[in-house]
Amino acid sequence: MRERSTSLTGTAGEAISAIKTHGADQISVSRRGFAQLALGASAFACGAGFSGVAAAQADYYKGRTIQLIVPFSPGGFYDIASRIVARHLPDYIEGRPSIVVQNQPGGGGLSSANRLAGSVPRDGLTIATVSRGIPQLRLVGDPNVSFDPQQLTWLGSLSSYTDDGYLLVVNASHAAKTGEDARRGAPLNLGGVGIGATNTTFALIARDLLGVKANIISGFPGANDVWLAMERGEIDGQVIDLSAIMAARPGLWNQGKLRVLVQFARATRLPSLPDVPTARELVADPTDRTYLEFAESPFFMAMPFAAPPEIPADRAQILQDAFMKMAAAKAFKTEMTEAGMFTSPIDGKAVHDVITEAAKTPVEARERLGKLLIAR
Repeated sequence: MRERSTSLTGTAGEAISAIKTHGADQISVSRRGFAQLALGASAFACGAGFSGVAAAQADYYKGRTIQLIVPFSPGGFYDIASRIVARHLPDYIEGRPSIVVQNQPGGGGLSSANRLAGSVPRDGLTIATVSRGIPQLRLVGDPNVSFDPQQLTWLGSLSSYTDDGYLLVVNASHAAKTGEDARRGAPLNLGGVGIGATNTTFALIARDLLGVKANIISGFPGANDVWLAMERGEIDGQVIDLSAIMAARPGLWNQGKLRVLVQFARATRLPSLPDVPTARELVADPTDRTYLEFAESPFFMAMPFAAPPEIPADRAQILQDAFMKMAAAKAFKTEMTEAGMFTSPIDGKAVHDVITEAAKTPVEARERLGKLLIAR
């Protein structure tokens, strides 16, 4: 049976009455309500043996298991990062719950995001990494997105893309040496996952906006499957994060077996790639530039984690605070670095703000991207 969620926003007396009526573990405490509750909690504790909502919620996660959903198959960027999170996040949640990772590939992350928003219990015991392109699908009117991403309980993002880039890469054995070669030569076979997955989206943008000759082969279960296809020579390349390359295939990068043709999601060139143009450099028309910047907006919340909408506010706060403490911790950052991943974390509010700002994009640009993502 679903737990009730009652907001403590009245007087301290009203707050205490709500606890008596509903039970301490079913109360959602707003900041104002919590402050008022604190003023009168000691008297109530003496009479009823209650130590306060904060103490009750501190015990909520003790002995429990949190499920962490990964919307792709094992071995890829999201999966590796999520497993590191699963090892470290319990250290920052009172009660130290265990966290179990469950891979749920399907629809480029859309299937699991719909379930997270719609059918997962709103008890604070399920979190997920969300494919960063999914909120954008809602903004372009995709009817398959059955929820409002602004209503998810965003915990934060491990990356705001400060030192990362989304790179169009090909096998170094390919004839194309530059982006210009890719526009003039034989078509590239570029791999991607599915609708909403940014590797597919940006392969399409490289083709339709930048004029790269490309055949888009989407529907791979996950990033690792795309890599395997590249290594077998079944496809020529993909569009992928620099951090994802360093996490999954650092040997290919370090041995010069990959060639970068274009840098997406960068206002300036990465210092390590001074000779490779950004996509923004290649787009002169202001209308096209607005469209490109809207398309690139998900990267500024590049590795977001969320819980379902409307989980009890105190549990949401516990998870959000724990996420940011974990992201700042030396042990966590060290393991991420050792895995080849770059971290520049932002909190849940900042993720929400990225989505809110993207929603202000002129409708023409959003409809244009929608035609690219949906009408195919």
